[in-house]
Amino acid sequence: MALLTKRINSVKPSATITISAKAMELRAKGIDVISLSQGEPDFDTPKHIKDVAIQAINDGKTKYTPVDGTPEIKEAIINKFKRDNNLDYSPENILVSTGAKQTLFNLFQSVLEEGSEAIIISPYWVSYPDMVILAGAKPIIVDTLQKNNFDLDLDHLRDALSDKTRLIVLNSPSNPTGVTFTRKQYQGMGNILKDYPNVLIATDDMYEHIYWGNEKFCSFAEACPGLFDRTITINGVSKAYAMTGWRIGYCGGPSDVVKAMKKIQGQSTSNASSISQVAATAALNGPHDEVISMVKEYKNRHEYLCEALNSLAGFNAVPGTGAFYLFPNINGAIESLGMNDDLEFSEYLLENAGVAVVPGTAFGAKGYIRISYATSMVALEEAISRIKKVLE
Repeated sequence: MALLTKRINSVKPSATITISAKAMELRAKGIDVISLSQGEPDFDTPKHIKDVAIQAINDGKTKYTPVDGTPEIKEAIINKFKRDNNLDYSPENILVSTGAKQTLFNLFQSVLEEGSEAIIISPYWVSYPDMVILAGAKPIIVDTLQKNNFDLDLDHLRDALSDKTRLIVLNSPSNPTGVTFTRKQYQGMGNILKDYPNVLIATDDMYEHIYWGNEKFCSFAEACPGLFDRTITINGVSKAYAMTGWRIGYCGGPSDVVKAMKKIQGQSTSNASSISQVAATAALNGPHDEVISMVKEYKNRHEYLCEALNSLAGFNAVPGTGAFYLFPNINGAIESLGMNDDLEFSEYLLENAGVAVVPGTAFGAKGYIRISYATSMVALEEAISRIKKVLE
């Protein structure tokens, strides 16, 4: 029997990947399953991006690149940060990785260690706590409430901070809730964090362009310029440009932190795919017409699904302003069916309705489920029909 470390034994498999794999396994057996579990756009990568990648292959751009990214993609990222977020970076402030997940992993490995703590806001993306544990640190969870639209209580943030705190992780628009922090909310957090000079701020802006709020999207470093030198702004091309399989994430941050992250990456994966970097450069520099069309469709699905979920017995969903998820409270449905928790309820939906969702427990919120509407309206309508039938 393999002798595994305590560290790896304390880490859970990714719930979203596990459930999506189970749905695919059932489909392979010929069972009709509608998967609302995976955070992957159902649109194809825009053609102009694919064409550039094909040309890069034909031009022989298939070799190693610098660990932290080619000069071309770094320039595109610098221009993106300036254009969209009013943030000024130089090449030494930029790191390109194999997806934003690796960017985050590099960061946690670089700034966290035994005895340190990282603050994570719940509901959270499933991988944050486990990546903190893999870095030897302790995740400190700060809960938010649906009745407050998942807004962060600043008193709870203040209570969670200590001399052990090394990092706080912010995600907006949120996976799983779809809620977006406003400039004012970020400024409230910044007023507290300025008194903790040893705390770094990591902002996961992956869903920045999948957004339809009333006010312009605002990143933390833009809202709190006084904390710019302590903020690592993380993004990628996976969601906005329907490029999940291309695996390109990136960040802008303090040069010393980025240098450390580059060192971690240099001893693990080295550079991201050369062809993917060319494609991502085209995505960042190119037209956004198709992105705008995708977002319009996501918003339509969101409006339908939010109303449909609230029509189901025992469901309560609050609307989001971005990403492509809703996170309904299902405690009423759990109780009416005589079940124990959201885990049992999610299993019930998969086995009896042929609908795959992710239990809220995986996101640090018992009694909820995450539903992805990155699928067709036809599939969403059928899923709602099936859920309604098994609830009745």
